[in-house]
Amino acid sequence: MNPIPVCAIFDIGKTNKKLFLFDEQYQIVWEKSMQFPETVDEDGDACEDVNLLQSWVLESWNEVLSLDNFVVNALNFSTYGASFVYVNEEGNVLTPLYNYLKAYSTDLQKQFYDTYGGEEEFAVRTASPVLGSLNSGMQIYRLKYEKPEIFEQVKYCLHLPQFLHSLFTKKYYSDITSIGCHTNLWDFRVQKYHEWTSREKIETKLPTLFYSDEVVKLAIGDKAVSVGVGLHDSSSALIPYLINFQEPFILLSTGTWSISLNPFNDIPLTFEELQYDCLCYMHYQGKPVKASRLFSGYEHEIQTKRIAQHFGAENDFFKTVAYDAQIIDRLKNAQSPSASEEDNKYELLKSSLFEHRELADYSSVEEAYHQLMLDIMTQQLISTELVLHNYPVKRVFVDGGFSKNPIFMNLLAAAFPELEVFAASMAQASSLGAALAIHKHWNSKALPGDLIDLKYYACQPTLLPKN
Repeated sequence: MNPIPVCAIFDIGKTNKKLFLFDEQYQIVWEKSMQFPETVDEDGDACEDVNLLQSWVLESWNEVLSLDNFVVNALNFSTYGASFVYVNEEGNVLTPLYNYLKAYSTDLQKQFYDTYGGEEEFAVRTASPVLGSLNSGMQIYRLKYEKPEIFEQVKYCLHLPQFLHSLFTKKYYSDITSIGCHTNLWDFRVQKYHEWTSREKIETKLPTLFYSDEVVKLAIGDKAVSVGVGLHDSSSALIPYLINFQEPFILLSTGTWSISLNPFNDIPLTFEELQYDCLCYMHYQGKPVKASRLFSGYEHEIQTKRIAQHFGAENDFFKTVAYDAQIIDRLKNAQSPSASEEDNKYELLKSSLFEHRELADYSSVEEAYHQLMLDIMTQQLISTELVLHNYPVKRVFVDGGFSKNPIFMNLLAAAFPELEVFAASMAQASSLGAALAIHKHWNSKALPGDLIDLKYYACQPTLLPKN
């Protein structure tokens, strides 16, 4: 039996590290996953154990090469963003892989924005809300001023996907999906690095940009493997939709963050939008993608635990709670009208609505959970409308955790009655996107038309009032 041609994808999340093999029909034919504990940096803050990650990636690759029933034709990477790895001339890692939630010095942040035009002007030019360490370029700035002796040793600053790429090819590149995503590095008005990177002598440490749909050839014995440069996972997850659907759509990617992505809205961001966590991602072919973020997956996790504790339920009780239109009607009729006043609309994005509610006011775990989902949807509607802007979008696709939540999906269909709302499911969206990005280099077969499964949600009579 001839070995099956495959594309290998390393999909590195904050929690789960995965390796998938896709066949030429983009079906997963082999997979491996691992969770390993975080370590701490020199300040005692939790961070990725980059040495452990490196060892696991290389060991897993050798395992794949030893499989007789597969022949690896291509390799690519999809990882979480805001993650710089600093390497020296020999490619050795110089620092911990600092966590993007690491606290940022107020004085250093003020120094930066005072030097480069102030927060408002700078944020608009770089499509980057002021997010501290989540602006990954600020991590390099911190390294320069807080650890200048290490900064001098840095040959390349690599986002995590490109660091993984370098482990295999020994070549160093940057990728636009990582550089263009709320990093403070890219000036969207002139489509090049912001001037601060050259003034601070940082641009020389950022390797050449490499196209996300091109490859480097890696020789393994008498065979050449096509190796992609790697992608930011949110941008990678968008690729299957861009390939399958030509009419304008919004992708609502849900997980810890719920991210509304509109690849058809090219209107420049305003400072007001940036203040409400609007930002730009970057299309794998270099086009800006307007996006808004909501921390709703995290909110769901925290508040469902609170509900479970109050009612003596299991922490995963919500998995069996069905959508009940009568509960929704009752809760909406009891809601204070001030919650939806126009003046308060954007203020609702700034903090949890449900955490201020008294759980004793609800008669059952089901009723409390419906209220939580109503509160999340109130925020979700505002967040998604930030990137909609009456643009001629016809559909909303929801992937990730909330796509499997019937209450969320029915409320979303009610919130956008003028749009077609679909729960979308596919095998590992960000991994699949990374494989599709380099399709032409490893796969001569036509793209299959059934990569995405869709479930339509019709608008129910109980409509969520628009804010």
